Amino acid sequence: MTIQTPTPFPGQPQAPQAPDKVVFDRHELGAIMGLYGRMVAAGEWRDYGMSFLKEVAVFAVFRRTAEHPLYRIEKRPKLRGKQGMYAVIGMDGQILKRGADLRTVLRVFDRKLIRAVE
Repeated sequence: MTIQTPTPFPGQPQAPQAPDKVVFDRHELGAIMGLYGRMVAAGEWRDYGMSFLKEVAVFAVFRRTAEHPLYRIEKRPKLRGKQGMYAVIGMDGQILKRGADLRTVLRVFDRKLIRAVE
């Protein structure tokens, strides 16, 4: 004897499914793009790229288009309860800052915006 799941009626709401990829929401992108705009105005960054994969969303920052990214801002929801789901990773793969709040994690770039005035 085999058990089959019943076929739902058309128009009947389906059970919620897990998302097939991780994405940044509107507020997260607002914070990231605000930082990106300040860094472009300072002459530090010139280009960016975004990748939305099954387990991670990545915002990569480039000095020039054809280079490896200077920094990667990653969102990994599976690390939410452990180390925090947001991370800033440098060009060499070193994790510069990790945490649960995106704005706090992005503060690692504030020291790059501070310059001595002559």
